[in-house]
Amino acid sequence: MAGHTAPPSLRVRPAGRHALLVEVGDPAAALALATWARSAGVEAVEVVPAAETVLFDGVSDPGALAARLGDWSPTPSQERAGALVEVPVAYDGADLDFVADAWGTDVAGVVERHTATEFVSAFCGFAPGFAYLAGLPADLAVPRLESPRPRVPAGSIGLAGTWCGTYPTASPGGWRLLGRTDAPLWDPDRDEPALLAPGTRVRFVAR
Repeated sequence: MAGHTAPPSLRVRPAGRHALLVEVGDPAAALALATWARSAGVEAVEVVPAAETVLFDGVSDPGALAARLGDWSPTPSQERAGALVEVPVAYDGADLDFVADAWGTDVAGVVERHTATEFVSAFCGFAPGFAYLAGLPADLAVPRLESPRPRVPAGSIGLAGTWCGTYPTASPGGWRLLGRTDAPLWDPDRDEPALLAPGTRVRFVAR
């Protein structure tokens, strides 16, 4: 990538002959870069944000893409450009009391704070359609379970650190469970299989 003009905050690494892995440092920057890349129509088959990186796959000219990254600078508007999806939740999770204690409130207070927060899907991982949702402030971070549950039901909504996560299928998991939804979080027959694809703004609605 000699001679590329990417901003100094970006680290561009080749990932095979037709892919680049761009290190950006935090989830907000990763989502902003991926949002910009899609709207700018960069030549890549797949643009995949993660916690601190963006993978550009199916790139015909990696050098040209690396140079084009010099046009990008993160802005708050790029981070929340997606459509708003409302997700109905039955707040009956096993960890509601724990979260209430951690937040210095009661169960009703947990529900009020959670439903008042507008989240944004930073990236999907762990399982198809499992969305990592950013939006909780640092003072509401909660620890994961010391030992993961062997089975978390499909549709569960949980917290880990400042992340909110959605379980599209039953799986092991160590997140603090707030409740569950019957929204179709993953449907491979849809044009966009993940309901909460990266960039989607998310509001949870108590039912």
